Amino acid sequence: MNLYLCKAKIVWYAINKKTQETGKISTQQSIKNGKEMKIGAQYLQSGLTRFTVWAPRCQSVSLKLVYPEDTLIAMKADGYGYWNVEAAVEPGARYYYRLNSSIDRPDPASRFQPLGVHGPSEVVSNDFSWNDSGWTGIPLEKYIIYELHIGTYTPEGTFEGVEKKLKYLKELGITAIEIMPVAQFPGERNWGYDGAYHFAVQNSYGGVNGLKGLVDACHREGLSVIMDVVYNHFGPEGTYINEYGHYFTDKYHTPWGAAINFDDSWSDGARNYFFENALEWFEEYHIDALRLDAIHGIFDFGGKHFLRELAEKTEQLSIQSGWKRLLIAESDLNDVRVISPFELNGYGIDAQWNDDFHHAIISLVTGERKSYYSDFGSIDHLEKAYNDGFIYSWVYSDNRKRHHGTSSDNIPGKQFVVCLQNHDQVGNRLLGERVSALLPDSALKLIAGALFIAPYIPLIFMGEEFAADTPFMYFISHGDEKLVQAVREGRAREFADMHGNQQAPDPQSKEVFDKCKINWDSVQKPEHKIILEFYKKLISIRKDNNLLSKLSRKSLHANAIREKNVMIVERGNSERKLVAIMNFNDSNITLESGIINFSGKKIIDSSEEIWNGKGTKMPSTIYHSTEYQLSPYQFVLYESCAV
Repeated sequence: MNLYLCKAKIVWYAINKKTQETGKISTQQSIKNGKEMKIGAQYLQSGLTRFTVWAPRCQSVSLKLVYPEDTLIAMKADGYGYWNVEAAVEPGARYYYRLNSSIDRPDPASRFQPLGVHGPSEVVSNDFSWNDSGWTGIPLEKYIIYELHIGTYTPEGTFEGVEKKLKYLKELGITAIEIMPVAQFPGERNWGYDGAYHFAVQNSYGGVNGLKGLVDACHREGLSVIMDVVYNHFGPEGTYINEYGHYFTDKYHTPWGAAINFDDSWSDGARNYFFENALEWFEEYHIDALRLDAIHGIFDFGGKHFLRELAEKTEQLSIQSGWKRLLIAESDLNDVRVISPFELNGYGIDAQWNDDFHHAIISLVTGERKSYYSDFGSIDHLEKAYNDGFIYSWVYSDNRKRHHGTSSDNIPGKQFVVCLQNHDQVGNRLLGERVSALLPDSALKLIAGALFIAPYIPLIFMGEEFAADTPFMYFISHGDEKLVQAVREGRAREFADMHGNQQAPDPQSKEVFDKCKINWDSVQKPEHKIILEFYKKLISIRKDNNLLSKLSRKSLHANAIREKNVMIVERGNSERKLVAIMNFNDSNITLESGIINFSGKKIIDSSEEIWNGKGTKMPSTIYHSTEYQLSPYQFVLYESCAV
């Protein structure tokens, strides 16, 4: 989620009384069509395509073909505000919908926008030679996620370019890639959260078959694919959808403008749009999981929350297909209802991001205290993140000036995704600085160890694994200069809190975008290669040692030694355990006799020379009731043994 997007200007059109009368049908039919209608251009084979659009605002809708020939075909009102027609149209044909006999607009459920957000939509075929017939995904608790942005991850900036890096990711130990949004956005440079067509795959990335080819290749390599989707707003350019139907409501407000209509009058059609979109990612693109962007921007006070109904439909598809599809939410609410099961009146979402973990560890090691970091910074916070999950569990937040959150004490560890970096936490800094630009390598190894011994699902942001020295800044390529200027001004206002009067880079500049492309040549430099090998080793330990791979907080105990700024985390039981010792100081720290209360053999030590450390005083075997000395920013992991 990018908190600095320009607020979309929503143009509201009066609903014509005749349009409402056209849309009247029986209650039973309205329930069916209002929630289960296939929308967009569905190629039926044999040269026929069915076109369906929800447009209750319109008195008339026609199909306007512009390629290979110019033809206008009237559509019929059929259902609760839906218009449809079947026509002799082949894949490759381009079209608009003509609204009220006066204006041509792209299909809101377009599958492909070859000429961008303002151009015609294109009919696509679902024919694709899949090679993943035996694939049924991997369990959620086995996920080791790698978040990437298609445009900046490789020199090509395409789906095909990412395919070339899959063996690298496999060797790293990744089990799932998370793709930042690819729904069609304006221009060729964007984070993806400005999408105007949720069903259309970005043309500059490789379109429909490019994405399918990437997913198919991932499954051949044993990698799951998570798609980042945005169901809380539409982008500010190329969004004509409100001219069709009641997709927005003025009952609520979001950081991006008017809220999506999930519970107001006529909301069935808007809900159907997003349900169909989610199912299409699963069914047509073989996506394994959806990452739901900023669900705190989804407002629904109806009898059945949109997220719960989405989870129900996802579960139904999973049962029918024998392939468990997953939903992972981004939320800053710290509300366990999101991930609680249906029987506990929860929404049934499989997992959610826990930003508290990130904020705790980064504020602790960097010393940052501005904005939301003002709520963090003590080693006590990290201790609670390990032991309990949410740090803010209905306790007072100084940043929010109120109590915040709910207790997650009973939530399984596999339902939380945690990270050291992600697109937001890097990209919403003034210069897009990665943690590697803020900390010495010794501290990078420390926090990497802290991530992988946590009983949660780890997420790595592209390039983090080798301490990439390229930034990740916010970038756009809008065509409307007034909008571009509004984005520039909005970024400046948002940065004022954390960075004062410092000037932010121009998000419209192609130079800014080019600077964000990963520099793969740097991987071979010794300082980067060491970090990469350290990540590989940590991931290998994580996957191979069942005390870490089993995501149970019941077998975890984190103990903060506050006066020394040291954390000791135990995973296991009295018979067998792993113990991580972490020094969050930039100086040597002595652990007096009695602090270490077990005996064990060393598994990994970040201060050893093999990891480009300056040497360690921690022995290969430690004993209880003995004094030990930790190096600055040292991470060391032991496994208990008989001594």
